[in-house]
Amino acid sequence: MTRAFILLAATFMIAACRQPASDQQPRVAANETVKSSAVLPPDPFGWPILDRSNRQVGIVTTRHDARGVAVTVDTAGLPPGVHGVHIHEVTKCVAPSFASAGPHWNWMHKQHGHKNPAGYHAGDLGNLTVAADGKGRATFIVAQKDWDPALKGGLPIVIHAAADDDQTDPSGNSGDRIACGIFFVRGD
Repeated sequence: MTRAFILLAATFMIAACRQPASDQQPRVAANETVKSSAVLPPDPFGWPILDRSNRQVGIVTTRHDARGVAVTVDTAGLPPGVHGVHIHEVTKCVAPSFASAGPHWNWMHKQHGHKNPAGYHAGDLGNLTVAADGKGRATFIVAQKDWDPALKGGLPIVIHAAADDDQTDPSGNSGDRIACGIFFVRGD
């Protein structure tokens, strides 16, 4: 047990002291614009999700593999209930409205929702259920066929005030944007 703890602590210390390579960009604050050519190292700890008062209320982590891209959202401090979660197009999260994130990520030019016969946006992830204690966790898979192969850089993930009905264009009646974070995709 002690050996495992020491190994884990050493791993965290090494990761904390690691300097980014010269061809990598430093971490970008949630309210900054990221150029599409930005490259960040894989971050095993995820990227922050901030609420309207710029308080961190969650973490988003990603993993790209043969299935596509797995996007995992872990939250603490959100209002209880069901919340729509979407990837948006503009790599910018400016509180309090997060309108800066633009529309849903829709590089294939479709309608909204997996139940929509003319849809769906590549950024239509689904719903996150938040418990009474403000905690929630969901993993969404963006299929390989839905992932833009030309994408370089980050994307914003937005959590909405209400549930996504998964069919009403353009946003599934999911209400106001209550949290936002910029994420990058880790390779396999």
